[in-house]
Amino acid sequence: MTALSDELDSWLRERDLTLGRLNDVLDERGFALVLMLLMVPAALPLPTGGVTHVLELFAVLVVAQMVVGRRELWLPRRIADRRLGETFTDKAAPRLLRFIRWFERHSRPRGARVLSTRVVRSLVGAVLFVFVLGAFLAPPFSGLDTLPASGVVIVCLGVILGDALIVVGGLAVGVAGLALVVALGAAAWSLL
Repeated sequence: MTALSDELDSWLRERDLTLGRLNDVLDERGFALVLMLLMVPAALPLPTGGVTHVLELFAVLVVAQMVVGRRELWLPRRIADRRLGETFTDKAAPRLLRFIRWFERHSRPRGARVLSTRVVRSLVGAVLFVFVLGAFLAPPFSGLDTLPASGVVIVCLGVILGDALIVVGGLAVGVAGLALVVALGAAAWSLL
């Protein structure tokens, strides 16, 4: 089986760089990869000016399809046909590929058969839905969306690579992020 990073690298060399084309290339793994690409900007501890909230809305659409057990990812034609810009292909993609290659070196096929079942995919989708909502509901410009979004990215990589240990690690990061959002949100609410 070809490594994910190699598939992505060859995809990035194509002219037709759209999320729809990526989904066609990666079949069932398209759910996790598109979700990961949507959540990567929120997972970075950088100010994004609220752009991440728009991406998180689209992430809700993707993860909802995972929860209901769809086999193929449906994207609105407008989103599927939208070209990815030079910022993504020239700056973000090479860093993302290095990140993915690091995980590929350390992953093993642990629990791949269990992760591929429809029930587990739906359960993982439900948990990811909560993480995406946690990232979306985190106060803007606070940086609190970083941990739940990082949890989504790591879980997605674990699903793509078929490594349940990475999925569990991502779940731990996401739960810690949600706990932080709730704790700091409660503290801020009590101060008001």
